[in-house]
Amino acid sequence: MELTTVKIEKPDEINFILGQSHFIKTVEDIYEALIQTVPGLKFGLAFCESSGKCLVRWVGTDDEMIELARKNALALSAGHCFILFLGQGYFPINVLNVVKNVPEVCRVFCATANPVEVVIAETEQGRGILGVIDGFKSKGIEGDEDIAWRKNFLRQIGYKF
Repeated sequence: MELTTVKIEKPDEINFILGQSHFIKTVEDIYEALIQTVPGLKFGLAFCESSGKCLVRWVGTDDEMIELARKNALALSAGHCFILFLGQGYFPINVLNVVKNVPEVCRVFCATANPVEVVIAETEQGRGILGVIDGFKSKGIEGDEDIAWRKNFLRQIGYKF
């Protein structure tokens, strides 16, 4: 077995969701769930098929996001993983539970705009995701000023009253 990491390539401001599912139907079901939840959502989705033709299956509503999804899925080439890129101005918090509730979805590894490295195990049979490195290591523990900043920030962006 060989361990490697794959860096997710994307513009800094773009959010994505990386997960694992179990069936080719994933592509259409996630697509339908997304467009019914957020009309006009800009996204690209790619899924690594792990049997049969073993193709990267894809769908989406935005050419740039579709290309990011296809390129990164092929770089991962890990069985039954999917990667969903959200267009600028769209965030995982708005669609994450909908994605997790799609029957084919087994798990979500991350939902972020941070730089991400995906830890991959490769054997003679294929490749699988062991986990992710999402962002950077902690630099300390928040103090009173940091707590005040966090609370204020969440209210500024409309996620708390």
